[in-house]
Amino acid sequence: MECRRCAVHCDKVVYPAACLERSCPFVYAYEEHGHTYIGCMQKIYEVEIDLGMLRAAERRRDGFGAVRATRAPLPMCRSGVEPCFGGRLPELGCANPEFNELPAGSPTFRVFARLDSK
Repeated sequence: MECRRCAVHCDKVVYPAACLERSCPFVYAYEEHGHTYIGCMQKIYEVEIDLGMLRAAERRRDGFGAVRATRAPLPMCRSGVEPCFGGRLPELGCANPEFNELPAGSPTFRVFARLDSK
């Protein structure tokens, strides 16, 4: 998940606020110590985020921002690539052409139940 072909360190990132906006079925929430925390059941990102802080940050102009993706983002995830040391980037950006693409082959999630519409 990291670009190693250029002189910068690039990370795939996801935007947890978009998970809530898009009503992602993989978002979970729990309450502890008077706060509500959210996370991703698929572990696309591993951190658990204070929902109150996320909402407060989203009211600001810059919003909450991105967190590092620890797995390949799902098709419904709002994701991107964040470079560190951007001044070292070549003119075309990150040198891995496949870095922004979804992985080929099997999906990164498993269907465990199907609803029959009969």
